[in-house]
Amino acid sequence: MAVLAALHQHPHADTETVIDLVRTDIGAVSHQAVYDVLRVLTDAGLVRRIQPAGATARYEARVADNHHHLVCRTCGEISDVDCAVGEAPCLTASDDHGFVVDEAEVVYWGTCPTCATASATASAHE
Repeated sequence: MAVLAALHQHPHADTETVIDLVRTDIGAVSHQAVYDVLRVLTDAGLVRRIQPAGATARYEARVADNHHHLVCRTCGEISDVDCAVGEAPCLTASDDHGFVVDEAEVVYWGTCPTCATASATASAHE
């Protein structure tokens, strides 16, 4: 329950962050226990595991919809973004090769406002 609560309060947390949050909440807990709980919650569909290219795995408790993610190339911040068009899978493949598509996973890459402001400020001082 502490792992699930941590993910509801801190979406897109990596495993180390979840371990720290759980330890703050309930005290001593092993890394393996948290890894096991994350696996069980993911398998049960209560948690979603995402892993943008080149990033560590992150976990979130928002699983009841087909949403996408924005990822900052500079700091790695991840934000949710609702489907671009309509209901899941919200995108239509140009050729589904006979698959029955029920989900589309999109990752938007860019620079978050904080990093963009920092970059602009640094450029102005050069």
